[in-house]
Amino acid sequence: MITVSNLSLRYGKRTLFEDVNLKFTQGNCYGIIGANGAGKSTFLKILSGEIDPTSGSYSFSPGERMAVLKQNHYEFDDFPVIETVMIGYKELYAIMKEKDAIYLKEDFTDKDGERAGELENLFAEMDGWNAESNAATILSNLGIKEEYHYRSLKELDGNQKVRVLLAQALFGKPDILLLDEPTNDLDINTIAWLEDFLAGYEAIVLVVSHDRHFLDTVCTHVVDIDFSKMTIYTGNYTFWYQSSQLALKQRSDQNKKMEDKVKELQDFIRRFSANASKSKQATSRKKALDKINLDEIQPSNRKYPGIIFNNLGREAGDQILQIENLSKSLNGETLFSNINLMVNKGDKIAVLSQNSLATTAFYDVLSGRDKNYKGDFKWGITIKIGDIPMDNADYFKDKNDNLIDWLREYSEGDQDDQFIRGFLGRMLFSGEEVLKKCTVLSGGEKMRCMFSRMMLQQANLLLFDEPTNHLDLESITALNNGMKDFKGTMLFTSRDHELTETVATRIIELTPAGIIDKLMGYDEYINSEAVKKQREEMYAMA
Repeated sequence: MITVSNLSLRYGKRTLFEDVNLKFTQGNCYGIIGANGAGKSTFLKILSGEIDPTSGSYSFSPGERMAVLKQNHYEFDDFPVIETVMIGYKELYAIMKEKDAIYLKEDFTDKDGERAGELENLFAEMDGWNAESNAATILSNLGIKEEYHYRSLKELDGNQKVRVLLAQALFGKPDILLLDEPTNDLDINTIAWLEDFLAGYEAIVLVVSHDRHFLDTVCTHVVDIDFSKMTIYTGNYTFWYQSSQLALKQRSDQNKKMEDKVKELQDFIRRFSANASKSKQATSRKKALDKINLDEIQPSNRKYPGIIFNNLGREAGDQILQIENLSKSLNGETLFSNINLMVNKGDKIAVLSQNSLATTAFYDVLSGRDKNYKGDFKWGITIKIGDIPMDNADYFKDKNDNLIDWLREYSEGDQDDQFIRGFLGRMLFSGEEVLKKCTVLSGGEKMRCMFSRMMLQQANLLLFDEPTNHLDLESITALNNGMKDFKGTMLFTSRDHELTETVATRIIELTPAGIIDKLMGYDEYINSEAVKKQREEMYAMA
C-alpha cells in the first residue's frame, strides 16, 4: 500500500497540488490524468524520491519494492542490455555483484565463504538462477531481438533504449510500479503485450499516459489532478470521462428530479459494467464498477476545446484522389513503392507503415511539400485540402506575430479581430492569451493553433500526420470527436489506438513493395491473420 498524507508541492506562488490524501492498494492500476502542467509526472517523481514535496509525507508498506521507468536514456549506456534490465531489481543485482566479487578474490577466506553462502541463499530465494532468462524473455516480448541482448546499451537506437528501460522497470515483478508514458515509441504488438501484462499484474501500478486505449485496458482507477486537488475515481478513463460528462449535464439540468438523476446514473453504471466484462480487464475490475458509490461521480472542471471541421466551403465532387505507381526513396532506402490507390468520397483512411518516415513522406508528397518522387497522383478539381503535418515548425518560424495576426494570415478576406478571436476561443485561447507571441507557444498550443487554421480553411479533404502529438487528453478527445463528425474525406496517421479505431473506415499500409488496402476498422485489421500473412509476403518481396 502507498499512503499519501497532506502532500503539497509549490513552486514559488504556483501550487501544483495541495493537501493530497490518498491510498493506493495492491492489485489496482491507477491512471493519473490532468491537463498539461498539472503535475502528473511530478507526482511520480515525488513517490520515487527524485524530488521532495513542499509539505506532507508518503509511505509504503514494509518490504515492498518499487520500480520506476527511467527517463534518462543515457544512464546505462556502458552496460550490456541484459545487465541493464537486471539492474532494475536493485537488491538482487547487488547480491550478484557482491557474490561475483567474492569468488574473484585471490585470498579467499573462511569469512568470505560464509558470506558467499549467505548470498547464495538470498540469491536462490530471489529466483536469481532464472534472472538472466527472465530478463531475456521480457526483452523479447518488448521487441528487442536476442542478437542485441549482450551488446552495450549505447549501440541501440532511441526506440530500442526505451524498450530496454521498460523491461528494467518490469523485471523481477516489483510490488509498486511507476510508469511515465510507457507506450511512447512502442509498436502496436508491443503495446498489446504490455496491456496484457499490466491487466493481470497483481501489484500497485501508477501510470501516466495520453493513450486512452491503453488507460482503458489496464486501469482500475483514475486519479484526476484538477484545481490543485487529486481525487481517485473507480473505473478506467472512458468511464471517468463519460460519467463526468453525464454529471455535468445533470448539474445544468435544473428541472430534472433527483430520483431521475440517480436512476440515470445507475443505468449508466450498469451499461458500462456490462461492457467492461468484454474487455481485457480482469473480472475483479468489473466488480469494482458494480460497487461504485454514486457520490463518486462528479462533474469535471476540465475544459475541452471545440474542434469542428464541418464548415465545408464547397461540396466535393466524386473525383477525390487517384494515385498511380507512386514511389519514394530516402538516402537509398525505399520508403514505399508501387502505390496505386483510388480515394473515394467520404473515405476516412488510416495510413499505416512500419516505418514512420514512410507515412510522413507520403503526406509531404500529397501536400506538395516534396516534389522528389516517382509516379503520379491527381486531386479532383473540387478538392480543397486542409493539412496538419507532423512538424509544424515552419508555420511559426521567424514569426513574432501575436495569435490574432498569425491566424488572420490564413483567413479569406480581411477578417476583424472578433471573428479571429472566435476561432482561437474554441481552442481555449481567451482574453489576453490571444495576444501571445508565436515564439513563446508550447507544442500543445501550436497544435491548437494549427487546428484553428484548419477550421478556418473550410477544407473538404483533411490530411493529418500524428495530430495528437503534444496534446493533453482533453484535446485528444475533442480532436477524436471532431474527426469522427467530419463529413468530408480524410487521410490520417495516428498512434492513438482509440482515435484510429473510432475514425477509420478504411486502412491502407505502405510497404517497400506496395500497398495493403482493406475496407475495415483498425481493430479488425490488426487482428486479421490474412493481413498478417499479406504483410509478411510483401516485406519478403522487398
